[in-house]
Amino acid sequence: MVDLTLAPRTFITSINQTRRRGPVKITAIRTRIVNAEMRNWVFVKVETDQPGLHGWGEATLEWKTRAVVGAIDDLAPLIIGRDPRDIEQAVRAMKKQSFWRLGAVATSAISGIEVALWDILGKELGVPVWRLLGGKVRDKVGVYTHLGLGDMRAVYETLEVDPLVERARAVVESGYRAFKAVFIPYTHFHAPLPEIGKVARLMDALRSAVGPEVEIMVDFHGRPASVGAALAYIDALAPGRPMFVEEPLPPGDTAGLTAIAARTSVPVATGERLVERAEFTDLVTSRAVSVIQPDICHCGGLLEAKKIAAIADTFGIGVAPHNPLGPIAGVAALHFAVSTPNHVIQEEMVGAVPWYFDVVKGPIRMVDGFWQVPDAPGLGVEVDEAECARHPFAQEVIHPQHAVLADGTIVDW
Repeated sequence: MVDLTLAPRTFITSINQTRRRGPVKITAIRTRIVNAEMRNWVFVKVETDQPGLHGWGEATLEWKTRAVVGAIDDLAPLIIGRDPRDIEQAVRAMKKQSFWRLGAVATSAISGIEVALWDILGKELGVPVWRLLGGKVRDKVGVYTHLGLGDMRAVYETLEVDPLVERARAVVESGYRAFKAVFIPYTHFHAPLPEIGKVARLMDALRSAVGPEVEIMVDFHGRPASVGAALAYIDALAPGRPMFVEEPLPPGDTAGLTAIAARTSVPVATGERLVERAEFTDLVTSRAVSVIQPDICHCGGLLEAKKIAAIADTFGIGVAPHNPLGPIAGVAALHFAVSTPNHVIQEEMVGAVPWYFDVVKGPIRMVDGFWQVPDAPGLGVEVDEAECARHPFAQEVIHPQHAVLADGTIVDW
């Protein structure tokens, strides 16, 4: 027989132990840059005055590395000396006391710091971050990767049938049940007929190769500059039943997305290049998309992503966070997915470099196409700073320079 009278005493003891830990203060914020060929991963370390208590986040922003690191240095004085456990207050200080409206660079800097604060709080309380974000709403997390398992050239330069099919089969054989491909051509305001036909052939080959049960997503990268051009490609893809088409128009064109939604049954996703909650609010209230894709490392961090997801949930819209970044970003996305009811599927690129899991040991573990729920305190990551130092900052490969039409017109990558 259980003596229930012990329960209250145990609970009170636990609270007293927590109180005896006393105040905690942020003492420093440092960055560690890790070059991963196409991206410089920006790892953020928040240190405290408690021995051994620190947190890690990620603020990677493609081709803006030095700007993000500078923004982190600028933001640090606003929160050094604060209690890292007061996460919302720290974020408000960085946003409100910066005076200027923040764009992608500063919001990414805040995101990296904010995720590190959650890591600290989880470690301090001895629980995984997903527990602090509302608890578990699923037992495993569906994920998808890219062709070549995330290898840069395979992702962005697989534009013919044979290599497309070969790489798609390799992804499926590796245990994934879903993948994304980028084979919409660089486009302007018009979709040429030969290109429309090629897109149709590529999608047909993919579907024939992987069968009817594997989900396929097609990333437009915002390449079509008009609704008409986007619809021409969407119509070509429709027989292959994509799970969704991503960014069929450049970011911010909610009216254009509304026009697309009215003329196709193919689900549309977008949002990776939006950073303000108000931008997402405009998007979801228009019901122009089926799925939104905030990036936890760009939109303000985990709590802001949860708020954005809640708005989407109110309007019957799913969330599939953007995440082609580094391993700490991946772990943050895992904790978000475990705790977010309208989460649909999680992007990941663990094959971006062969040493992906050498710099950060962490809880990401895939079984039969699903990430498993972690149980370590905080994010559950261990960063090998010596290994990070073996991959110092270098100029990233600027692949968007390829986005030029035959006549010399520069278009969206």
